[in-house]
Amino acid sequence: MDFSYSERTGQLRRQVQDFMDRYVIPSIPDWQREVAAGNPHPALVEDLKTLARDEGLWNLFLPSLRDDEPGQPLSNLEYAPLAEIMGRVVWASEVFNCSAPDTGNMEILHLFGTPEQRERWLDPLLRGEIRSCFAMTEPDVASSDANNIQTSIARDGGDYVINGRKWFISGAAHPRCTVSIVMGVTDPQGEPHRRQSMVIVPMDTPGVEVIRNIPVMNHVSVEGHCEIVYRNVRVPVANVIREEGAGFAIAQARLGPGRIHHCMRSIGQSELALELMCERAAERKTFGRYLHQHANVAEWIALSRIEIEQARLLVLKAAWMIDRHGAKEAAREIAMIKALVPRMQTAVCERAMQVHGAMGLGPDTPLPILWMWGRILRLADGPDEVHLRTIARQEMNAAQARRGSLLPFMGVPGAAGRLG
Repeated sequence: MDFSYSERTGQLRRQVQDFMDRYVIPSIPDWQREVAAGNPHPALVEDLKTLARDEGLWNLFLPSLRDDEPGQPLSNLEYAPLAEIMGRVVWASEVFNCSAPDTGNMEILHLFGTPEQRERWLDPLLRGEIRSCFAMTEPDVASSDANNIQTSIARDGGDYVINGRKWFISGAAHPRCTVSIVMGVTDPQGEPHRRQSMVIVPMDTPGVEVIRNIPVMNHVSVEGHCEIVYRNVRVPVANVIREEGAGFAIAQARLGPGRIHHCMRSIGQSELALELMCERAAERKTFGRYLHQHANVAEWIALSRIEIEQARLLVLKAAWMIDRHGAKEAAREIAMIKALVPRMQTAVCERAMQVHGAMGLGPDTPLPILWMWGRILRLADGPDEVHLRTIARQEMNAAQARRGSLLPFMGVPGAAGRLG
């Protein structure tokens, strides 16, 4: 396994970092002022998108991007360090047209969309003209198990009729969110993993109602984590993605690379938290010593560095495996990073907040937002417990396959002969 950055990746890292330093980071105060004034999509973001596209820093996440489509087709391993740099500013990914949930939706349409679906929805998404959302999670069931989904997608002649309630639908409050991909049940009696389908539903379709933008830990996201009701919503049968019953398989294809993106953005945010912690520890004194001279703070700094490096290496391994063997073969590594990285992020952010004292709890640093995103990711794309269960199941399957082979290590007389 070789996780070293290629010459191309190194060049793109320098370009993205330079763009962030020259344009994005200086724009943070203006972005904050506009959002605080009630503008959920400051005009400066569109200006930055134009600059990023002109510099070739556009659609960097899609390995199968075609020559006639805007952007650069990077592998997951190539894109991972770029996502880390973007992640340091929570809204920066949109500037490069690399923000969730659009990335996952573009990937779905790129892999499974019909020519008509690609022309109507994928092309404007690739150009950054519209935004989208992915409607899967439901309030009345444990949506981490897709078999529980209750939203009905019923065939009625040449239409589907959709009825259901979704919530915590990221991006649905964005003023440019034009389309949702809805996962629901088309065959209630079918084989469990063939009951669900994904259907494209324009947000202005009659019967689509955004009920509320749900605050997360009392923070209201400008893009939204919305509750949406689909009430007798009619869309053409042609809006189904791939085919009826393919929803579960498509969801699995969508989640693998998306988790790489989430985790690398988290690592970038954790790096920022550690940098802030070190800066504070170098300038603040208590009891006659700088904070970093106190043993517990020095330990927090060291542990944070160790944990970030461990997490980054595991994420790069998962990206490497997806690129070479596909998401199915990388399932264990994907589950491990999804369980590990958010916990690491919240731990590093909590230490940084503690070092900052009261300042660490308020709006004068990004630490509360960075901590919040880490906590959200312990539920987003499946709760920790689901991923830990997957890892444990694979470990026990491997243990069953080698059962008895460890007896010689136990000092049992004659064990080697019995094993033969």
